[in-house]
Amino acid sequence: MGSECPPAVTVHITGFKKFHGVSENPTETVVSNLKEYVKKKGLPKGLILGSCSILDAAGQGALVQLYQTLQSAVAEKNSQTSNSGKIIWVHFGVNSGASKFAVEQQAVNEATFRCPDEMGWKPQKVPIVPADGGISRIRETSLPVEEIAKALASKGYEVMTSDDAGRFVCNYVYYHSLRFAEQKGIRSLFVHVPLFLTIDEDTQMRFAYALLEVLASLC
Repeated sequence: MGSECPPAVTVHITGFKKFHGVSENPTETVVSNLKEYVKKKGLPKGLILGSCSILDAAGQGALVQLYQTLQSAVAEKNSQTSNSGKIIWVHFGVNSGASKFAVEQQAVNEATFRCPDEMGWKPQKVPIVPADGGISRIRETSLPVEEIAKALASKGYEVMTSDDAGRFVCNYVYYHSLRFAEQKGIRSLFVHVPLFLTIDEDTQMRFAYALLEVLASLC
């Protein structure tokens, strides 16, 4: 914090569309409404809210969409005269069985989908990136997950850290994003949210804003 912080951190955000068993994905609603929500509340100090994109709930079939989304932020940053600010990608996904928000520490190089994704793919024990080696390969976020979770808990939210993002589309996207972030010198984070039946839409919107405040405070 203080004068040692960069001029601003730019946060780009993704959510997901519906998928098998989840006809209304809360992350699609939250991410779609976030720019307007932030406009009303005011940007947290030191933060620029970049793109807010909704991804298909699919793995391999949505890779082009995912990488176009990731690459656009880097291209925009490189085109600016001053690129001393940091970029953080935040991916929101739903865990329909959860009762709390979960900040994910890592992703695993394994795709084992419990049901077909929205493009009909159902891999079993397949490496997400074969060039990375076997399905036991792990990539971790460079962001301080424990610190982020504690800061959010201090704001009154039910939040936990997690080292298991599953093996479905959420983990698939997170693994690719962490790999991309490492290559490009940026950072990536995945956050699981419950259904609106468990934590209502207004609370989830406030949580997303609080997460932006916390990320803006990080050097």
